[in-house]
Amino acid sequence: MDLLMIILPAFLIFLTGFAGQKCIGFDIKSISMAALYLMSPFLSFRTFYVNELTMEYLYIMVFCLALAFLLIVVTLLTGLIMKATRQKIAAMILGGVFMNSGNYGAPVALFAFGAAGFDYAVIIMVFHAFLMNTVGLFAASFGGEEETTWKQSLQRVTRMPVLHGAFFGIMLQLFNIPIPPTIMDAISLVANASIPTVMLVLGMQLAVITTKQVAYRYVSSVAVIRMIVSPLLAMGILSLIPVNDVLKDVMILLAAMPAAANSTMLAIQFGTEPDLVSFTTLVTTLISILTIPLVLFLLGV
Repeated sequence: MDLLMIILPAFLIFLTGFAGQKCIGFDIKSISMAALYLMSPFLSFRTFYVNELTMEYLYIMVFCLALAFLLIVVTLLTGLIMKATRQKIAAMILGGVFMNSGNYGAPVALFAFGAAGFDYAVIIMVFHAFLMNTVGLFAASFGGEEETTWKQSLQRVTRMPVLHGAFFGIMLQLFNIPIPPTIMDAISLVANASIPTVMLVLGMQLAVITTKQVAYRYVSSVAVIRMIVSPLLAMGILSLIPVNDVLKDVMILLAAMPAAANSTMLAIQFGTEPDLVSFTTLVTTLISILTIPLVLFLLGV
């Protein structure tokens, strides 16, 4: 019951967004863009400004890259064995490789591991945002109706404000530039608003997911990869990386998170089997009600 209480606050916020979308109806894209372009940069800036740069940043980057690579290999092999089309393989990659580390993983890390766990989760979230907007963008365009070039992908990455916030936070820390307390308070106000906002957005997105024309065997395969294979691979990778226990636990927890909501947005944008990707997001999010407490239990929380 204690473990369920850790994820209950997150699901109450998801439910609030879900109910609000069903009863009132909001412009999800506008709210999502406000969280992405106005709030998240302040969160990433604060995280990278106040947390001392150490070798842990390198370990986090290596972990994220290794896990993404292995998940892509597993997903590709699964798709080939199932004789999936190019579009479905791309959709499986979107659902199986990219986890919801931001608007789900970070709050659960906060409730489970406190402020230290939350800061680690935000750092990982920034690396995941980079991967989503490079590898994820390429996968979506590869299997979609609309194609994009590497130059366009790179331009999109350079426009990601969450990366800009991280960059400026690192620069100010490296050059030891102090920020007045009143300015830092303002930054913190916006930063603190970002996570609950994106959690509400996830609830809203779940409220409008459709299940028409979904190939359920692909959904079940991706769900296994996302919810079981991913954390197992994470544990294998972490057996080779010297990180502290809190960071290790946060990495495993985030690797066990459901499919990223942003995967659905990419799938819709490029026409990459959006119903398959959105339903995978819904199914894995519902499954996580049972699996996340189990992961926390195995981690000794």
